[in-house]
Amino acid sequence: MSGARANQRLRTRKDLLEAAARLTRDGRTPSFEEIAEAALVSRATAYRYFPGLDALLLEAALHMETPTPEGLFGDDPSTDALARVEKLDAALAALVAANEAPLRALLAQTVQQSGATETPVRQNRRGPLIAAALATSLPPFRPAELDTLSKALAVLMGIEAHVAFKDVLQLGDDEAARVRRWMIRALVEAARKG
Repeated sequence: MSGARANQRLRTRKDLLEAAARLTRDGRTPSFEEIAEAALVSRATAYRYFPGLDALLLEAALHMETPTPEGLFGDDPSTDALARVEKLDAALAALVAANEAPLRALLAQTVQQSGATETPVRQNRRGPLIAAALATSLPPFRPAELDTLSKALAVLMGIEAHVAFKDVLQLGDDEAARVRRWMIRALVEAARKG
């Protein structure tokens, strides 16, 4: 699939999530058809991205809860990469703590859908947040190290890491946070050394 086509699919998926979020803000549950219409896509197109209304509304609710790069870093002129990534980690850890059950449901849904379709099964919300966290770093990271660091941080933050810390390692929240901070420092230092 070409880069332009992949980007269009990501935009369509995001449009569906944002339409669902807008329509639910008034306290009612919109139909799948209403959401598709608000996103300017057909119902059939919407079903290519989400298996049903419940899946769409679940992710839309989480989409609304996730901080935006502008909201988290818009007024933060800091150039300290470590401090900015730790700020992001704290925000995402709070999001996971407040929404653990729906995030686990979303993770299960993602695992079930993975590989079954060309359409994206999850919205990449971490990538833009990590990019914003690292954007003002001084000195700037070299492109190859920035790319590797961004990917490594994406694996370390979010529900997948939370499940590994909590279920696999059986760590409490404080110990998991300590280990994540250690890993973040190690990753930032490794990227600096290049």
